[in-house]
Amino acid sequence: MALAPTRERTAARPPSPTPSRGFWSSTLGKKTVMAVSGLIMLGYLVAHVAGNLKVFFGPEEFNAYGHWLRVMGAPVLHHEWALWLVRIVLLAAVVAHAVSAYQLSRRDIKARPTAYVHRRKRSSYATRTMRWGGIILALFIVWHVLDLTTGTVHPGGFEEGKPYQNVVDTFSTWYGNVVYIVAMLALGLHVRHGFWSAAQTLGVGSARRERLLKVLANALALVLTAGFVSVPVAVMTGVVS
Repeated sequence: MALAPTRERTAARPPSPTPSRGFWSSTLGKKTVMAVSGLIMLGYLVAHVAGNLKVFFGPEEFNAYGHWLRVMGAPVLHHEWALWLVRIVLLAAVVAHAVSAYQLSRRDIKARPTAYVHRRKRSSYATRTMRWGGIILALFIVWHVLDLTTGTVHPGGFEEGKPYQNVVDTFSTWYGNVVYIVAMLALGLHVRHGFWSAAQTLGVGSARRERLLKVLANALALVLTAGFVSVPVAVMTGVVS
């Protein structure tokens, strides 16, 4: 005859302690990494477009700017040390941004395995194309580095230390212009949505600031796109030659 279970036997076991979820494991953590890395890249883009626009001041000034990038930080830093430091930080930001975006996308798909029957009407074109825009930009970065940094796929005779001539060579080809302009349009859409999204993630956004943030996001996207696109257009029209 079985004995009736005692109160001690029937008492529920206390839950085993589990380690708290790490920052990176949480959705908020991934969004924060994505926002911060995106802002780092945005800062680089602002500096980069300002440097690119020096091409309008002629080959001497643009080539001098290219030389300064390699000697900045001298004499404290050796040749190209500061440039490589910038490259490493930028590469880390790109990888962190891409990995967090991919993992958030996979998590979102798993949470909603069945696609929506109707898309939300309020979702902007930039929001719906963020994923494809990111892929386009990733491919463009590889091409851009192989073209104007290493010269591997450069259409003309790549000349080390003469960025002005290298830029003219690239944008003297139809495919160089197409690749660059399409990528810059994708960049504009990415910045437009990404800046506003980063502000929301980092707690900067609010109902009162929403309009201001959207105006700022649109302005940044427009200025960056126009600034970058102006270079191939200037080469195509003979303004820069």
